[in-house]
Formats: sequence, C-alpha cells, structure tokens
Amino acid sequence: MKKTYLLLLFIVGCVTASAQGGRVADFAAGPGMKDAYKDYFTVGVAVNQRNVTDEAQIAIIKKQYNSVTAENDWKPGMIHPKEGVWNFERADRIANFCRENGIKMRGHCLCWHSQFADWMFVDKKGRPVKKEVFYERLREHIHTVVNRYKDVVYAWDVVNEAIADGGNPRNGQEPNPYRQSRHYQLCGEEFIAKAFEFAREADPDALLFYNDYSTVDPGKRERIYEMVKKMKEAGVPIDGIGMQGHYNIYFPDEELLDKAITRFSEIVSHIHITELDLRTNTESGGQLTFSRGEAKPQAGYMQTLQEDQYARIFKVLRRHKDVIDNVTFWNLSDKDSWLGVNNHPLPFDENYKAKRSLRIICDFNAASD
Repeated sequence: MKKTYLLLLFIVGCVTASAQGGRVADFAAGPGMKDAYKDYFTVGVAVNQRNVTDEAQIAIIKKQYNSVTAENDWKPGMIHPKEGVWNFERADRIANFCRENGIKMRGHCLCWHSQFADWMFVDKKGRPVKKEVFYERLREHIHTVVNRYKDVVYAWDVVNEAIADGGNPRNGQEPNPYRQSRHYQLCGEEFIAKAFEFAREADPDALLFYNDYSTVDPGKRERIYEMVKKMKEAGVPIDGIGMQGHYNIYFPDEELLDKAITRFSEIVSHIHITELDLRTNTESGGQLTFSRGEAKPQAGYMQTLQEDQYARIFKVLRRHKDVIDNVTFWNLSDKDSWLGVNNHPLPFDENYKAKRSLRIICDFNAASD
C-alpha cells in the first residue's frame, strides 16, 4: 500500500509540475523536519566547515535542524594531534555557529580507534607507555574538550565503535566481543569505563553515549547490550546508546530496527540515531569499504525505494519516541556525504535541493502509526 501511495505521489507531482509550466516542485516548502517532529524528538545534522559558512546551506540548517554534530572537526586527531598541541579553530567555528543560532550540539567524539590522538600511546622515543600514562593523557583531553564546549553540548559520543563486528568461534570458544584496538590491547575493556568516568567528571549534566554501527545486527546488538549492561551495573555513567543509522534502501526491515531499539531500551533511557543515511545499494554499516561509483542521476525507481525506506524507518522511530531523543542525519547533502554523491543517501541532493523524500519524512500521518 505504501509503495502504491508513493508511486501515485510521484505521478501527481509530475502532472502538477507539467500543469505549472514545467516548474519543479519545491520539496523544501512547508515545515522543516525539526518542526514536523517537535512532539517526537530533535532532528540533527552532521556538518563541515562549508556548511556553516555558506549562507544558502546555513538557511537549510536553521530551517530543518535543531541539533548539530561536527562531522570530523571535533575528533581527537583533529583537535589534539600532538602532546601540548591543540587545534581549536575549526571546532570553535562550528561551536560558535551553534551558539549564535541557538542550536545545541552532540559532541562527537571523545575516544575512538580511528582519527584518534595516537601519540597518547607512546613516549617521546616512540616506546609504548603504561596504561596509567595513557589514562592521564586521555583524562586531560576529555576534560579540556568537554569543558570548552559544555555550554553548547547536550550529549557526547564518549566511546565510539569499541565492539567487534563478530567472527567465527575458535577452539569452541566465542570470539572476543571487543574490537582489538590499541586502546583495548593496552587497557582491556577498562578504557571504556575510564573514558565515561572522565567525561562525567568534566560535565555532570551532559548525556553520555556509547556509539556504534550495525546495531540492528542481532549478534552485534547483543554484544553491545551485554557490554553496556555490564558497565552500568559496575557504576559506569553510560546514559544512552547511539545507533549509527548507516542503512540502505533494503535494510534494515522494520522488525530488526524495532527489536534493536526495544532491546536497548531495557538498559538505557536515551537512544539516539546518530548517523542516518540510506545507500542506494545493498551495503550498510560504518566501515570505509563501500561502492562510491561514478556520479550519475538517481534512477526513479531507486528514488521510490529510498523514499519507502525512509518512511518505514521514521514510522518505527516515532513509535519509540519515549526513548528516542534525537535523530541525526550524517551530512547535510549528497555532495557532503562520506558515501559519495552516487549513493544519493540524504534528503538533499548534491545541489542542496530538497528531494521528495524530505516531504515523505515530514508529511506523515500520526494516526496511521
């Protein structure tokens, strides 16, 4: 029924445009996403430097979103590349944009195996340091960054992607549930607890999240669940789980997404969909192994499949408004997307023009949910 409705909507749109002398419909007209979802959750976007300095792009942000995440400019390797060296210019530019426009931020991220301040693991001669030295450096980093932006940040992705994707059992034993990062090799799972403790010391009021991709996969979902449950029972201040939404037009189905949200809601009161985009292929997840392809227009049937998937996903998210506080799109437009223009993953195209999917997301019928 939904696909039939979308097809009819497309036909009506084409007929309307023809009747209006060929004018293309303005899918950005009407309420923005933040207003459409004011009774459900905040709607956010990950931004780069261009997004917050170009007036046309700023106008999109101000109309559509009431939460902002820095895509790359707040990651440890960008802000703190060497001991005693702090690069705050790019990070400050995004924070000041949000301050000036009254938009709150999700801080991303304080501890990650990628784009990290790897100097924390070695001394001046390049020799590995003990974990106590690493913790001193990590604590200084977290305290410095959190305190600098605590006036504008309401939530932090404290630890990012610390759980393994999975593997085959060896010698009858289950594989290690943790990613074998330098953090884990030096400190074991304790580094996760320490990072959250340092973040809570720095800001007692911010919501603190564990953030990961492929959270709808049943195996990884359970590994994340067990880790967070164990940590919380030990007193680690994890407030919520960030479910990276790197999905595609076929996956996940409503049942998988619903099960993951329901499962996580057993142990946390806050769930954020932190990095939403929909690839127009069969790939998903957060790994940097995907098909960018050669840039070309999005096929009409692919557009319809994407709209249908956005409709399904947001229907599930609205159903869980009691626990979902925020949904953040990962990038402002297809031009900005880490997935490449040819994956057409977002509600705004490479020219920052709204797609019909924007209206599909906004113009929902709450009574039918």
